Amino acid sequence: MKRQWPLVSVIIVCEGWNHFLAETLPHYQELDYPNFEVIVFSTEPIRHQLPRVRFLHDEKTRHQPALKRDLAAEAARGDILAFIDDDAYPSPEWLKMAIRHFADEQVVAVGGPGVNPPQAGALEKAAGWISASPLGGWGQTYRFIPQRQRWVDDYPSMNFLVRRQDFLRVGGFDSLYYPGEDTKLCLDLTQKLKKKIFYDPQVLVYHHKRPLFRRYLVQNGRFGRHRGNFARFLPANSRRWFYFVPPLFALGFFGGWLLWLLPKWPLILFLRRIYEFTLGLYAVLLLANALWVVRKSHSVKIAFLTILGILPMHLYYGLQFIRGYFSRRLNDTYGRAE
Repeated sequence: MKRQWPLVSVIIVCEGWNHFLAETLPHYQELDYPNFEVIVFSTEPIRHQLPRVRFLHDEKTRHQPALKRDLAAEAARGDILAFIDDDAYPSPEWLKMAIRHFADEQVVAVGGPGVNPPQAGALEKAAGWISASPLGGWGQTYRFIPQRQRWVDDYPSMNFLVRRQDFLRVGGFDSLYYPGEDTKLCLDLTQKLKKKIFYDPQVLVYHHKRPLFRRYLVQNGRFGRHRGNFARFLPANSRRWFYFVPPLFALGFFGGWLLWLLPKWPLILFLRRIYEFTLGLYAVLLLANALWVVRKSHSVKIAFLTILGILPMHLYYGLQFIRGYFSRRLNDTYGRAE
């Protein structure tokens, strides 16, 4: 690094002023870091004024967060770009903990967990604990609860810091993807530049989640569709075994009922027993997962809500994964935030 405290450009994108910005922006005044700016890039103009915050807008970027991030990066003055969602806010030492890793020239980006804000409601906290739990989050739980440091090759843009020069070298976010633009960026950074992405649990932000049930399912279904499509067309960091568990489970869950429409042949009866055993095992895992949530969240109510939310999430994510896998390449679809 050229100096101990390089200028960091924090980039937040949104459609316009909202209640999340009203909550999260004041937290940047509490950052324990001497050299940063905040860029809020929106579709509609924002008339507010806050210290260290620049408000930029472009009315042609409606529902295109990846494009907004690219345009904000072009206007940024910092050596490091720190991407964070408008519904998230940093812990006081967020930047200080992240910047130290850029002393290693092979580190191109740093990410950290997005945990539930203390003030979140029960349905929102339950959604966060589903993603953070062993059964709900599978191999991605470290994104939602602090875990050990590690190298990663795919990380979401809700808490993602990257060297500006390297971000620009690979062309920034592929604005034709949403969601999934962050997966594509990580693929470009690690494969084209042969550099590394580091996860540090101390690079922590507080991130609001879509609350149970409908909005959470819609969001995860959208993630599943694009992950399935990436597993087919961009497999390097998307064709992981745990991504295929929900679609296989969904196929088995819905297809298994057909066994009761078939004749009672020995093989059919055996498959019925396998199906019943699998559902029983899943129920046991749901209960064990809920006990884990109770221990971590200290809330029986939150744990009960996770039981109600995990099964539909697995099924809907799995079905959308299958849909995405067998769809044409999803490089021309803009999503709309729910």
